[in-house]
Amino acid sequence: MKNISILPADTYTVINKSIITDIDKKIVSMLYQPIVGFTAVSLYYSLISDLDKLELISDELTHYHLMATMQLSLDDIIIAREKLEAVGLIKTYIKKDNINQLVYLLYSPVSPNEFFNHPILNVVLYNNLGKKEYEKIKEYFKLPRINLKDYEDITSSFDEVFTSVRGTVTNIYDDITKRDSNNILINKGIDFNLIITGIPELNGKYLTEENKELINNLSYIYNLDSLDMQGLIRNSLNEKGMIDKTILRKSCRDYYQFDNYGNLPTLIYNRQPEYLKKPTGDNSKWAKMVYTFENITPYQLLKAKYKGAEPTDRDKKLIESLLIDQKLNPGVVNVLISYVLKVNNEQLTKSYVETIAGQWKRLNIETVEEAMKITEKEHKKFKKIVKPKEKSIKEDKNIPAWFNKEQELEEINESEREELDKILEELV
Repeated sequence: MKNISILPADTYTVINKSIITDIDKKIVSMLYQPIVGFTAVSLYYSLISDLDKLELISDELTHYHLMATMQLSLDDIIIAREKLEAVGLIKTYIKKDNINQLVYLLYSPVSPNEFFNHPILNVVLYNNLGKKEYEKIKEYFKLPRINLKDYEDITSSFDEVFTSVRGTVTNIYDDITKRDSNNILINKGIDFNLIITGIPELNGKYLTEENKELINNLSYIYNLDSLDMQGLIRNSLNEKGMIDKTILRKSCRDYYQFDNYGNLPTLIYNRQPEYLKKPTGDNSKWAKMVYTFENITPYQLLKAKYKGAEPTDRDKKLIESLLIDQKLNPGVVNVLISYVLKVNNEQLTKSYVETIAGQWKRLNIETVEEAMKITEKEHKKFKKIVKPKEKSIKEDKNIPAWFNKEQELEEINESEREELDKILEELV
């Protein structure tokens, strides 16, 4: 996701890349809305309504037009747009200028069959709806089973009805409207060289792009690394060295559920991406705090705050919304959780958490260190307003442990290490 500032005066054009039917709209409402939310679906429908009478392309419009017709802030519209991009319903292009010009390409949703067999969409839908609602919707899209055993197929073939005549050969046209859906993109990558070298019995020619996409999707939703996937792929091979995709899906799900007490995954089980982690080697207190936040999941931190008990569904949903709606990285969410609980009497107040999350999103806070520094900066600013200037922030006991900046320069001695271990005891 690119960090690009959009203004109300910036223009956009909508181009329909597919044939979007009433059935598609029902699929979006029933299957996609529980994942992306009502606002994102409303934006999708608003972009469709911007199209011309042939539903091919819109006039050039401003984002203020969207704000006025949807009665939403531009920030809310951008968040909704990103959700639609994430699930493959739109693609966005921009031409930067004094007034930016954007193009929104609209795509059809995948078919119900593809949706319920998708390794990510299906799992997220189940978790968001719960078993009862999920089964109800799944039943709605099931095809009726009719026993044709005693029937004879008398369908006519084309050549039985029509006769071939001499005529002009036509060209193939690629620019004619067709039904088209867009793939979900996952940036997390599996090391396929490691997979291939570690599984000699895997026939390389069967490791197609389609199979690689499935493996990447499964590794993302079940939080599996390359070594985890290597063993699971090996167990899913048939006698020809081909990957049995059904077995691989089940193996990944079973592996995850075994480690997570039978639960299916949500995004709160992800850790901070490797490329956003601080290099190791620093032995300061600050660095140890950073390392902790980078290498535990928001769920682990939340559970530690509950003294090992299972967190409430409300708190888990709140954390998941930070990851999905605000698209904050897991390590950044860890800092946010720890900070709010520390300064807010161990309460995760939804409005308070979301206010801070919105600010961090606008400031493009991506790393744990950035999050720790912004909390320190904002807290010190607050203390200057509400307390006498001569009272140091160090005197306030109700602050996170990383607020002493001198920690960055100090090496940890034995007594300090014991003290810090107590601070981290509830986090690891």
